[in-house]
Amino acid sequence: MRVGIGHDTHRLSEGRPLILGGIRIEHPRGLLGHSDADAALHAVADALLGAAGLGDIGELYPDNDSRWEGLDSRRLLSEVVAMVAAAGWRTVNCDLIVHAQEPKIGPYKPALRASIARLLQIDPSAMNVKAKTGELVGPIGRAEAISCEAVVLIEPGEAEPCPYPENESSVGITPSHFGVPDTPR
Repeated sequence: MRVGIGHDTHRLSEGRPLILGGIRIEHPRGLLGHSDADAALHAVADALLGAAGLGDIGELYPDNDSRWEGLDSRRLLSEVVAMVAAAGWRTVNCDLIVHAQEPKIGPYKPALRASIARLLQIDPSAMNVKAKTGELVGPIGRAEAISCEAVVLIEPGEAEPCPYPENESSVGITPSHFGVPDTPR
């Protein structure tokens, strides 16, 4: 067995959709980045790559390469899962922390859990999502950015990588796809 840790931070910016964990979260600002800037999936992908000793997403999907501009991070994570499987590993579990002052992540946790578990090819009970605020301190607390940290455990074995759903767009996937109301109560 091996363990990996991943981290990602992106600034919040006007005029972009907020995509986390492969789902669209209604918010007036989204994350700024070369791809769709899904900090949650980027952290999970880096954790998997680290656990398998396969580098990091900055090496594999550099932000100065136009091929990855606007990349749907569900595709990125699906490809990473396939690389890890090809190296002889499969995911056992994942623990994710989303640091965000706004929007409040609590209402979206079930959808995030289901979406990421699907991409990792694990049972949702093996996927955990925690939400933390910045307590009004620093760039997270001032709602300037969202940061995510992930830890994964992998074991020898083969996984059937989840194919990237070519006919879906992460912008169109909402929490309702996972049985969670689109609007937090």
